[in-house]
Amino acid sequence: MRDEAEIKGHRRTYIGAMPGKMIQALKYSQTMNPVIMLDEVDKMGASYHGDPASALLEVLDPEQNKDFLDHYLDVHCDLSNVLFIVTSNVLDTIPEPLKDRMEILRLSGYIAKEKVEIAKKYLIPRNRKNMGLKTSDIAFSKGAIAQIINGYAREAGVRSLENNIKKIMRKVAVKIARGKTPKASITEKNLTDYLGKPIFTEDRYYQKTPVGVATGLAWTALGGATLYVEATRYPSEKTEMKLTGQAGDVMKESAQIAWSYAQSNVKRYAKDIPFFEKSQIHLHIPEGATPKDGPSAGITMTTALLSLLLNKPILDNLGMTGELTLTGRILPIGGLKEKLIAARRSKLNVLIFPKENLRDYDELPDFLKKGLTVHFVEHFDEVFQIAFPKLKVHHEVVRKKTRQPRENR
Repeated sequence: MRDEAEIKGHRRTYIGAMPGKMIQALKYSQTMNPVIMLDEVDKMGASYHGDPASALLEVLDPEQNKDFLDHYLDVHCDLSNVLFIVTSNVLDTIPEPLKDRMEILRLSGYIAKEKVEIAKKYLIPRNRKNMGLKTSDIAFSKGAIAQIINGYAREAGVRSLENNIKKIMRKVAVKIARGKTPKASITEKNLTDYLGKPIFTEDRYYQKTPVGVATGLAWTALGGATLYVEATRYPSEKTEMKLTGQAGDVMKESAQIAWSYAQSNVKRYAKDIPFFEKSQIHLHIPEGATPKDGPSAGITMTTALLSLLLNKPILDNLGMTGELTLTGRILPIGGLKEKLIAARRSKLNVLIFPKENLRDYDELPDFLKKGLTVHFVEHFDEVFQIAFPKLKVHHEVVRKKTRQPRENR
């Protein structure tokens, strides 16, 4: 939507003028207190016809919507009894004044177990009926559905999953119509015959974590993902760090904080090792074609730098996420559920989360937590002890000399 007249209507002097969508919705529902859903409001854009976000502000603001003015009717209309439900994929593109008028409820995506049940109980029966197939004509194994989810339809919802199920059923329907097969059983072994090679590969790059590599956890629009941070060094006259991997501005700042924290606390974690003297440090985040941003990779970058400095790998099967400050404090992150799902998918069974996210973790179902060892930390010292269990943090006590009081004679 790019025209505010869609909401407020056109003035009657225009040819083909009509009331706005709000008045049309009231007319259609035949009531003054309907439920109106505004779908994907984040895709709204301004044009020379006006800004629909400003018109929507008048609709959603409880102080204004009791006197909503439609340009076509040219009379005030009371929208204060209407229940508005607004959906959005992202919040970044919604203007702040508009967000202030809303109560925001964040709904996380489905987990793999939920998608399997949705496919078995809803998607497969519905599409089998639409394709004209009988129950005996086609059957999906549980493993095949899980393979479709992980290899062909990695997303927050189930739209791609349904499209892949339709694709399989169309091919089966053609084979049955041509008399090539009486029925089909879809399993993990023959899935590639219908869908080709998997689109998505395994998230995990390393079974044993090498030196200078740390595994982070990230949130994306498609759900959770693992985020590797790789660090290497090479001789140089000047000691400095560079970051690659299409990182955004916030992530670049996180890298600078990680570098500054590691440099200022080198004696704390590597007492007898100089901090990268005459070395150029290169931090890289794989999948360089994918844009990345956010502060939650702070502890991951710091851990990768210390692994390179100490020449020691971190604990295997360890994943972490958390924003780091210059004093070593670890701040809370978002998307905990999605990150936990990504960790399970990559078989990471030891996880580090900020302590302030404990309340979010407690709300998750038990089957998501099963088999995981989760540490909730407040300071990077705790991260270091978990990542390098055989090493210890060197706490230095600095004693200040007390000045003797001056006697006034």
